[in-house]
Amino acid sequence: MTLAWRHLLRALYLETSTPRTPKTRPSPKAGAFWTSVAKLGLHTKPSMPPCDFTPERYQSLAYDRVLEIHKQHLSPVLTPYFSEPLLLHQGHMEWLFDYEGNRYLDFFSGIVTVSVGHCHPKVNAVAQKQLGRLWHTSAVFFHPPIHEYAEKLSALLPEPLKVIFLLNSGSEANDLAMLMARAHTNNTDIISFRGAYHGCSPYTLGLTNVGFYKMELPSGMGCQSTMCPDVFCGPWGGSHCRDSPVQTIRKCSCAPDCCQAKDQYIEQFKDTLSTSVAKSIAGFFAEPIQGVNGVVQYPKGFLKEAFELVRERGGVCVADEVQTGFGRLGSHFWGFQTHGVLPDIVTMAKGIGNGFPMAAVVTTPEIAKSLAKRLLHFNTFGGNPMACAIGSSVLEVIKEENLQENSQEVGTYMLLKFAKLRDEFEIVGDVRGKGLMIGIEMVKDKTSRQPLPREEVNQIHQDCKRMGLLIGRGGTFSQTFRIAPSMCITKPEVDFAVEVFRSALIQHMESQAK
Repeated sequence: MTLAWRHLLRALYLETSTPRTPKTRPSPKAGAFWTSVAKLGLHTKPSMPPCDFTPERYQSLAYDRVLEIHKQHLSPVLTPYFSEPLLLHQGHMEWLFDYEGNRYLDFFSGIVTVSVGHCHPKVNAVAQKQLGRLWHTSAVFFHPPIHEYAEKLSALLPEPLKVIFLLNSGSEANDLAMLMARAHTNNTDIISFRGAYHGCSPYTLGLTNVGFYKMELPSGMGCQSTMCPDVFCGPWGGSHCRDSPVQTIRKCSCAPDCCQAKDQYIEQFKDTLSTSVAKSIAGFFAEPIQGVNGVVQYPKGFLKEAFELVRERGGVCVADEVQTGFGRLGSHFWGFQTHGVLPDIVTMAKGIGNGFPMAAVVTTPEIAKSLAKRLLHFNTFGGNPMACAIGSSVLEVIKEENLQENSQEVGTYMLLKFAKLRDEFEIVGDVRGKGLMIGIEMVKDKTSRQPLPREEVNQIHQDCKRMGLLIGRGGTFSQTFRIAPSMCITKPEVDFAVEVFRSALIQHMESQAK
């Protein structure tokens, strides 16, 4: 079903329907499969928008057995959200269904990965067709899907970014970009922001500057961090800094076209160049908007000046578009375009394959040749027929369904709705972002801007889930809610999400008042 039809159906529903009466069902063992999400005490649960999809009956492992297997055989690293991890069974567009048939509105899209919707019909059909034709060849043989995809992707990037290396994950992409930067410049030092996340491989751990991804053993040698120009939590920031419909609550005396905070952060960047790296460097990595750190936006004009300073030192500039690319930010297809810069290397993953393992590094012919002279780069699964067929269909869906434009319109609508909650609740310190990449930073109070205690944020998070809304977390203290739904999302679904979040905040305030 096209996005336009889905908008129309929702509009008709809102005009003609009465509030939905939640359906209940016995346990899965009794044979039925649908239930409403659990009720919350005396509070009325916001009415969930309709969904024209019926999930299959769950017939796999019992929940307790899943927990047992996970404990015995899977990684002991505690990654699941919630004290009782959510066991998901099926997905359809912006919706997810758990093993009991509960329906959830997915506002985190598999950590900013499901770009056009879970199991999008067109992407599914392309994947199934390719599955019956050819799965894998490796790079020693040619196959049409890789060439078709390369032509489509390169057309979406400006000159001279026209040489594509296909891989399987964002960590792999940034790994290769680091190697490219060093091979091309003959230098070692690479700079990245504090709070940056560029991967969790032994190489990219040097670029990643989030505390719980650091370890005592040496890794990622030759990487240096610099101050993140965070205009909400950092030492400088004001009311005109961000490229966003919503600015910080901090005040400043800057004119709209001048940013003193940007100038102060640039001085810190210059200090890093003067004191922490060699006279000639390999490069600088930056996410156009930081994702894992809580959707942190930099002052307008900062990246442009930083790129110039890096190039003066002989370095190349790398835009990490793993979370920001493919139209998610709305106004532009790539995040770097929102800063008015042209990087030397662009890395991308996540939304590139709508959840299928796929990634890419795009660079200039000159840099690509520098790598080829030094290394026979090879990736067994990179650019396989399945990934390329799916990647092509994702690009087609983004264009055919106007999903970049939808990100701009619905994302701006959502930002402004959440900004009203910032005005209503003292613990909502900041609402920020662009398009369908939004952060809501929770604080003890707006004056101190100190993070809300983790256990309180956990409870708000849990209450949102119980009412049928799935959102993410980020920030140094996990104090920021990350909102990044699939780009097919609609305004009625935004209304539901905002109402759920507001209800969770009210419940939190009531519990704290007792």
